[in-house]
Amino acid sequence: MALVLMLPLGYVVVAAATTDLAVWRRLWTTRIPELLLNTLSLSAGVAVVDLILGVSLAWIVTRYRFPGSGIWDWLLMLPLAIPSYVLASAYTHILHRDGTAAHLWRLVAGPDASVFSPFSFAGAVLVLALNTFPFVYLLARSAFQRFNVAFEETARATGAGRLAVFFRVSLPVIRPSLMAGLFLATLYVASDFGAVSLLRFQTFTHAVYQQMTGRFDNAAASCLSLVLVGCAGVFVFGERRFRRQSRFYQTTGRYRPPVPRPCGPAAALLLNGGLLLVFMAAFGLPGLLLIRWTVDAVAAGEVSPGFVGHMWNSLSLSGLTATAAVVCGMPLAYAATRRRTWAGTLCAQGAYTGYVLPGPVAALAVLVVVSHLMPALHGTMLILLLACLVHLLPVALQGMESALQQVTPNLEEAARSLGARPVQSFRRVTLPLVRGGFASAWILVFVQCMKELPASLLLRPAGFDTLAVRIWLEASEELYHLAAPPALLIVVITIPVVLLWSGALAGPGRRDTRADADAADADADGADADAAGATGAPSRAPTGRRFRRSP
Repeated sequence: MALVLMLPLGYVVVAAATTDLAVWRRLWTTRIPELLLNTLSLSAGVAVVDLILGVSLAWIVTRYRFPGSGIWDWLLMLPLAIPSYVLASAYTHILHRDGTAAHLWRLVAGPDASVFSPFSFAGAVLVLALNTFPFVYLLARSAFQRFNVAFEETARATGAGRLAVFFRVSLPVIRPSLMAGLFLATLYVASDFGAVSLLRFQTFTHAVYQQMTGRFDNAAASCLSLVLVGCAGVFVFGERRFRRQSRFYQTTGRYRPPVPRPCGPAAALLLNGGLLLVFMAAFGLPGLLLIRWTVDAVAAGEVSPGFVGHMWNSLSLSGLTATAAVVCGMPLAYAATRRRTWAGTLCAQGAYTGYVLPGPVAALAVLVVVSHLMPALHGTMLILLLACLVHLLPVALQGMESALQQVTPNLEEAARSLGARPVQSFRRVTLPLVRGGFASAWILVFVQCMKELPASLLLRPAGFDTLAVRIWLEASEELYHLAAPPALLIVVITIPVVLLWSGALAGPGRRDTRADADAADADADGADADAAGATGAPSRAPTGRRFRRSP
C-alpha cells in the first residue's frame, strides 16, 4: 500500500533527476531561495496562529460551561466547509480599500487610515490560518475531552498555579493531537495553490502551477516540487522522531473525566464575544458574502441548472474517498504506533508523500503512472478516486495515529494473554477506545475531498464536474457571483455532516471516557477482570466487569 502511494513521488524524482543541470542552476539562482523563504515563513506563521486559536478555543469549549457553549462546540467546525480559494476571494473583497473592513477601520482610526492589503504576507497568513485552525481545534478538543484531570489535580496539590499546570501538564499530555493538527495544517499550507494564487503570494505551489500552465515547463515544475518534498520530508522526519521519544498513555491511577466549570454573566459575555469574533472572521462574513452573491446570481437568472448532478458527484467522490482512506489507513496507523520497525516507519512516512506534493503535480503524476501501468483506467472514476486517496490519506492517518497513541498497548496485551486473536483484540478492545479519533479522520477527509480541486479538474471523467470544479471555473474569470452558488452549496452540504459527526463524536467521547475509567480502575483493582470481559474469556475476579457503554 505504501509503495502504491509513493508512485507519484517516484515520477517526480525521476523527472527531476533527468532534468538538465542548466535548469537546476537557473532555478537555484533565481527562484528557489525566494520561494523557500516565502513557503517556510508562511507555514510557520499559519502554524503559530493555528496553535493559539485551536488550543484556546478547544480549552474554552471543553472546560467552561456558559450559555451557548454547546452551540459553539460545533459552530467552530464550520470553517472547514469553506474552500481556501473561496475564503481568499471573500477577503480580497473585504480588505479592499473600498471594502467593509476598510470602511469600519476608517471610522475608528480616521479617514486616511487603511487596513493591510490581502495581497501580502499578512493577508496570506490571515486567510490560510482562518481556513486551517479547525485542524488543531478538532484534535485538541477530542484530546481535552478524554483528558484525565487527576493529573492536573495532583499538580495543583503540589502548589502549581493554573498557568503552570496548563503549560507543564495539560499541553504535554495532548501533544500527539497538537502535532497531528499542526502537521495537517502545515502540509495543507505548503501544498495549497488556490488561495496563494488568488492572493498572488509566491510559494512553491504557486510557482509550480505557473511553470506548468504558463511556461509548460514540466521539468522545472518537477524540480521545484522535489525541493518542496524535501522540506516536507524533514518536517515529517522530525515529527516522527518526536513521537518515538515520548509516551502519552493516561492509565496511571484513577481516571477522572473533565467537568466544565460554570461561568458568571461577565465571563460568559466575554467568552461568547471572543468566540463570535473568530466565527465571524472564519465563517460568518464569508458566508454572508456568498449569500449576497448567490442572491444576485439568482436575481439575474444566471444560476446553472446542473447543481444536482454536481452535488451528487461531489458527495459520492468524497464519501468513497473518506471511507477508503480510513480502511486503508488502519493497518498503516497501527503499524506506525505498535510495530516500531524500520519497515513500519518507512511505510508510514511513505504514505505521507502524496500530501506534500503540489496538487497539480500529484494529479499529473497519478495520471502518468496509471497510464503506463493500467491504461484501461484512463478516463475512469477509479483514477480520480486513486488520486484523491493518495493526496488525502495522510489527513486520515494523522487523526488515527494520534488516537492510537493515547491507548496503552497493555490493554491489547492483556486481551491477547487471555486467548484473544489480534483481530479480536483490535475490534473489541482498541477500536471502541479510538472510534472518536477515527470519526475525526473520516470527517476531515470528507470535507477536504469536497474542496479538492486539482485532481478533480485534471482527472475527472467526461461530464463529471464537481462543485469545486464549477467554483474554480467561475472564480478564475472573476465571476464571483456565479462561483458563489456552488460554494454556498458546499457549505450547505457540509453543515449536516458536521452536525451529525459532532453528535456522534460526543456520544463515543463519553463512552470512551467510561471505558478509560474502567481501564484505570482495573489497573488499580486487577486488570484481568476488564480484559476477560472484553475478550469473552473466563474472569478470575469475583465480579468481572466488561468494557461497557454508558447509557
